[in-house]
Amino acid sequence: MRAAMMAAVNDLKTALGRAPEQLTVEQRLALAGKFVALEIYSPETLPFRRIEAIGDSALECFRQLAARGLDPTRFEIIRLSAPY
Repeated sequence: MRAAMMAAVNDLKTALGRAPEQLTVEQRLALAGKFVALEIYSPETLPFRRIEAIGDSALECFRQLAARGLDPTRFEIIRLSAPY
């Protein structure tokens, strides 16, 4: 059980900075049900919108963004689903 929890934590860390479409099946399973913050689409964010925060709630994502000095109003929060 502890090994599974550590793997899930590592999946969270490795998902930051990646587009949801780039996540592996295992990462998507570990993140299923979590909220993620993605920069709102603009020509400057092409080609990928990267995950900048992960949390159990939208508020937690906004707090993480603010703590990193990012403007939370430039992000949308979505809930990740399982890959299948």
